Amino acid sequence: MPNPDDRLKVVFMGTPEIAVESLKAIVNQGFNVVGVVTAPDKPAGRGQKLKYSAVKEYALQNDLLLLQPSNLKDANFIEQLKELNPDVQVVVAFRMLPKLVWEIPSKGTFNMHASLLPDLRGAAPINWAVIYGYKKTGVTTFFINEEIDKGKIILSREIDIEEGETAGSLHDKLMIIGANIVVDTLSLIQDNSVETFCQADLEKNISVLKPAPKIYKEDCKIDWNKQGREIVNFVNGLNPYPGAYALLNINPNIGEANYKIIAVAYLLENHDLSIGDVITDRKNHIKVAIKDGFIEILSIQEPGKRLLSTKEYLRGVKF
Repeated sequence: MPNPDDRLKVVFMGTPEIAVESLKAIVNQGFNVVGVVTAPDKPAGRGQKLKYSAVKEYALQNDLLLLQPSNLKDANFIEQLKELNPDVQVVVAFRMLPKLVWEIPSKGTFNMHASLLPDLRGAAPINWAVIYGYKKTGVTTFFINEEIDKGKIILSREIDIEEGETAGSLHDKLMIIGANIVVDTLSLIQDNSVETFCQADLEKNISVLKPAPKIYKEDCKIDWNKQGREIVNFVNGLNPYPGAYALLNINPNIGEANYKIIAVAYLLENHDLSIGDVITDRKNHIKVAIKDGFIEILSIQEPGKRLLSTKEYLRGVKF
């Protein structure tokens, strides 16, 4: 634990749950968190009540100074950051920072990114690692510069992606590893022993760099023309959020509808059905025909209903 007299003054920036684990680790290791920056409260749910970010919840519980700017270029916000006089800023799952923000700390601003940079640059690296069918991924810390996710790398850690891994299960693993690497990066900065690596040099050894852009609802529709393994990876990569969906005709009482599909299995079977045809035994199984077999739907959510296992869902359908 750093000596109280020479502890780094840290400003932390983040919003979702994955960021909380890193902030918690920083606090537990005794670094001096002089401020926490997170997103403004947003209305959510049927009552449209204001919802706090996960990072705000933690900051309030631990009496940390909290800033929630709607505009990162706002003069008052910039002045507040300068008055905090941070040695370093740590960014985990936050917005893109303008230069006048990331250049404030004397020792720089670094980001923890949930991939092995320079691969999977973008807003959704965890989802895309699963969708692409990667066998490995990891976390990387790098100093922020003018280019998105292209700053000099400080540290990286690699982990395996297990068979059947979902974006949710991978997120939980990377959350822990990410918190550890954030603390290790701060320790290096504390000791003035940071050695960085240019991403351009690493790019030379990678044949194809794949992007990891933000995923929108229109990107989540299942394409039954793809290979079975690709479809499984796609569904797993969107599980639990934002969730894959497909237009299916299962329940004769509502006809065709967009169903959210969270879990599937690939069945290698011969058939003479058309791609996209749906078959069900009306009790336990729903299968969709694809060119190299079937995709069995294991959990499904009808519009306006809750998520159910296929067996539970079929039990409530009147055929």
